[in-house]
Amino acid sequence: MIRRGYLTGPVLGALWMVVLSVTVAVCMSFATGDPFRPGILLSLAWGALAGGAMVFAGGVKLVQIGIAVLVAVLGLAGIGPMLSGSDAGLAARLFGAVALAAAFAMSLAPILDEVVPGVLTRHEFEGAVIRFLTGFGYIFFTAIVLIPFYVMVMTSLKNQSELMQNPLDFSVDVGRGAELFRSYNELFTQFNFGTYLLNSFFISVLTVFITLVFAIPGAYAIARLRFRGQAAFSRSILLIYMVPMIVLALPIYIAFSMTGLRNSFWGIVMIYPVTTIPVALYMLQGYFRGLPGEVEEAGLMDGLSRLAVIWKITLPLSLPALASVSLYVFMIAWNEFLLAFMLLDDPAKFTLTRGIAALNSSEIPRQHLMAGSVIATVPIMALFLGLERFMTKGLTAGSVKG
Repeated sequence: MIRRGYLTGPVLGALWMVVLSVTVAVCMSFATGDPFRPGILLSLAWGALAGGAMVFAGGVKLVQIGIAVLVAVLGLAGIGPMLSGSDAGLAARLFGAVALAAAFAMSLAPILDEVVPGVLTRHEFEGAVIRFLTGFGYIFFTAIVLIPFYVMVMTSLKNQSELMQNPLDFSVDVGRGAELFRSYNELFTQFNFGTYLLNSFFISVLTVFITLVFAIPGAYAIARLRFRGQAAFSRSILLIYMVPMIVLALPIYIAFSMTGLRNSFWGIVMIYPVTTIPVALYMLQGYFRGLPGEVEEAGLMDGLSRLAVIWKITLPLSLPALASVSLYVFMIAWNEFLLAFMLLDDPAKFTLTRGIAALNSSEIPRQHLMAGSVIATVPIMALFLGLERFMTKGLTAGSVKG
């Protein structure tokens, strides 16, 4: 038994208030452009009082409502967990105070669900700490992902005068209407981004096709056939990734220049599978090992050839793994920059990443660079989110041998 029941609520309440006040202040500052900042000492004080009250009241709904109202009122009075500058409008201050109050009152109760005054068991104490750390982890890692993306999108919607006046203001004037998307329109009409998109898509699809053509029989041979050096080959598949690509850049550049493949569309198509086939081999051979060999043996006994067994039995059973490998290879090819930057000089043959690099110039407005980054990010993000279940299933299905 642990005598921490009286301190767990106030301590976790204080720390959780700091986390949420920082989060809401950052969100409000980005969304409105007004100066919001967390009051750390005030957050600790009011959070400790609220956490203690919630523990002693046993998480009663009325207490949660009272805490929410109190936090909101304190915020509007200027002595709450989140402080705002004199430039912040009343509507923004009201929204920020209410958002912080509601988020704190609703999220603190699950954290302190098993905490009671007096003596806690180790399980109850550790459970409360784990729930706090889980919530903090969700907020922290979500912020790491969303804040750069938000800044990128908001910057792409600005015009040059807005960026010059206040480059740190990431709010936008929705009254500009279609003018908000001027940067995107100019990228497709003046900077040939439609061609870049098609090039990247075509190269990525070809890379997936070539990778699967070589990786499927290779992975099947490693998983099912017996030959000298099989174990050593299986363990050394990923050794190529121990050599940084920047080390190989110069030899590749010299070789492609001598053979006339530099600045060639087909040169890129040839070199990309070299970087993707090893990882595809590694992923597929693990999955093939997990498939029951009896099914394939039954096919061989029925008169099917080894190739027919692979085509009619193994591949249909491996669709989740093939989908995950295809998606992973597609993302590698879509996002690849170093080889494209090194080997492509003709704008008509640029991939999307190479085209974005061309926007990084003092002569081109910064919002165009951000718009290009959004164009490159959104399709692959949508593809990943849409096919995530296949990728997860394919990566985990071969981990347990059936």
